[in-house]
Amino acid sequence: MSNSINPLSLVAAAPTSTSSSSGSKWFELMAEAWGKTLDAKATQMEQTAAQISGGDDRPATITQLSAQSLQMGFLSQSAHTGISSVGSALETMARKQ
Repeated sequence: MSNSINPLSLVAAAPTSTSSSSGSKWFELMAEAWGKTLDAKATQMEQTAAQISGGDDRPATITQLSAQSLQMGFLSQSAHTGISSVGSALETMARKQ
């Protein structure tokens, strides 16, 4: 599982806008990075599932799909927690101004 994608690296590498409103886009960029990470993991899972459907039903392949499924669950929960936490913090900041 060495080809995991670090969602924070996607945020760091995300293109930024040169307009004056670019400061308000970082939250959207963070959500987009999480989405891309989840898409990549889903693609991996689809490829492994296709192998199994194609007849490669060895325990190693099935275990690989199980591990990818658990990783997807972890990434999904982390994305939800991260976006919710940042959104809540932004809401708190907006109330205090």
